[in-house]
Amino acid sequence: MKFLELVNNRQSVRTYINKDVEKEKIIKCIEAARLAPSACNAQPWKFIIVNEKNTLLKIRNMIYDPIIGINKFALECKCFIIIVKEKRNLTSKIGEIVKKKDYSSIDIGIACEHICLQACELGLGTCIIGWFKENKIKEILNIPKNKEISLIISLGYDEMNIKRKKVRKDLNSIVTFNSYE
Repeated sequence: MKFLELVNNRQSVRTYINKDVEKEKIIKCIEAARLAPSACNAQPWKFIIVNEKNTLLKIRNMIYDPIIGINKFALECKCFIIIVKEKRNLTSKIGEIVKKKDYSSIDIGIACEHICLQACELGLGTCIIGWFKENKIKEILNIPKNKEISLIISLGYDEMNIKRKKVRKDLNSIVTFNSYE
């Protein structure tokens, strides 16, 4: 698959079939993230795979919020990748302070998209999730209280498998050359 075709095919999936994701495919997705670039090669991440039945049930209920009706699709997902922000190296930390940029979050975003693109190439669907009950998930997965869960990625086989038309801003409205105007 050509790169732009892959990017065009990658979409947020919110319908999953009842089929386990093969361990080999999960590992390929994590390998793609492992190879992602990061500021000063800090690699400020840890990936926790949740695919065991009992743990999965607990995590699903910490992602789905029935009060506001968000992330209901999580109840059907067979695998989650929990991304925990780890300490960055000294060079990245200094750069972050001097430049007032959150390089760790940027790095994790790049790694997440590597996961999603690899998953798409493997015929899997993903959705990057930012709304979840962080403290409860930390408790369930024994994540230290001083750590932060940056994002969660749902991973599975898309029930609908229908590619939606992407609605994006016109290229000319988002790009200029050599000047803002």
